[in-house]
Amino acid sequence: MIVALVAMVTTMNAQGWVNALKRGVEKAAQRTVEHRVEREVERRVDDAIDVATGQKKIRKSKTTDSDEADDEAEVEETEGDDTPVDAQNKKSDFVRGSVILFEDDFAGEQMGEFPSKWDIEREGNAEVASINGKKYCNFATSWDCLTPLMTDMKSYLPEVFTIEWDIFYSKAGDFGQSEFEIGFDKGDQSVGRIQIMYRSGGPDCYGYYDMKKPDMDNHTEGSFDWDQIKKFVKIGQWNHFAVSFNKRALKFYINDNRICNIPNAAAPTRFKFWSNGDYKYRGFTNVILAKGGVDLYERQTTDLSAVEKAIAETGKFVTNNILFETGKATLKPESMTEIQKVADYMKKNPSARFEVQGHTDNQGSDAINDPLSQQRAEAVVKALEGLGCDPFNMRAVGKGSHEPVADNKTDEGRAKNRRVEFIKK
Repeated sequence: MIVALVAMVTTMNAQGWVNALKRGVEKAAQRTVEHRVEREVERRVDDAIDVATGQKKIRKSKTTDSDEADDEAEVEETEGDDTPVDAQNKKSDFVRGSVILFEDDFAGEQMGEFPSKWDIEREGNAEVASINGKKYCNFATSWDCLTPLMTDMKSYLPEVFTIEWDIFYSKAGDFGQSEFEIGFDKGDQSVGRIQIMYRSGGPDCYGYYDMKKPDMDNHTEGSFDWDQIKKFVKIGQWNHFAVSFNKRALKFYINDNRICNIPNAAAPTRFKFWSNGDYKYRGFTNVILAKGGVDLYERQTTDLSAVEKAIAETGKFVTNNILFETGKATLKPESMTEIQKVADYMKKNPSARFEVQGHTDNQGSDAINDPLSQQRAEAVVKALEGLGCDPFNMRAVGKGSHEPVADNKTDEGRAKNRRVEFIKK
């Protein structure tokens, strides 16, 4: 009886355990289904949000060691907008001038002689040499400066021009430290340069530019190194260099790739080539100077006032529309329209400083014209101050008749000479 009783109890316990286990499995399955339904609802809500916000989500499944190991776990990673980026940067806009003013490839020159189309500028020497059968002008000493022979040696560059030339880049070990430079002058005064330096052990190069602005006082400068230009330079070959200048904008190219873009530079009237160092292939060939070139980018000038455009291009605004009573420094009422334009510019550019110059024609003596021009300049400054311009940013200067821009022998010329100039400093 005892054995039977134990057996019966054991059977009852086993059946109860089985039933309990069955109920546990059913509850677990129910929880799993509920969780999956909840996650499906959440996913559909998230997808709707994704459509609205433009985001994209990636879902992955993984197993875990939690009590719900059989559940499918999800990991969400947010990515940004997958709209493709369209990056553009035009680097090859060089256009050779249409009229050739000077050209020299040294092909007709005698080896070892000084090139016939060039002259020494200040110091140095040069001779005709060749690399792989191609003739070039080789700098013969450690410091050389050459300039092309032109009819007017100090003023032959037009307001729009291009200059091209070739330079040979040798392989590593063929040279030490040396440099090549194109310099720009206005008459005898330097207005800028672009320099390329070759460094031993490379081959590599680096350089910089330094160009004066139209006011001749300030300047723009920058540098470029080997990492910046090495993708454009061909080692062991001739490389094509070029400069394009249009009124105020100067661009520099290596193998038709623009390296620098200077928007406001002083206009040069001549150029020269410099070099120094111990580079055994120091020189140049295929020089072409031409009139014309790439169109000037006008900086949205259709939206600029006449004052803004003139100052952006030349660094000054010159007007004959500020009028005075004859022999006096009294402004005529109609002058205020022009003065208001200048005032608008000055208030828009409150940190800009100006020299306000008064100019007269040559009618009358300097003893009369010099103080009159000063008084007229002061009258303009006072009028601008009355329109809200800061007097600290203006200085009145009388020039009398000493800087004419036209012939004083004609009425038209004298009218042009009676002017006011606003020189940005």
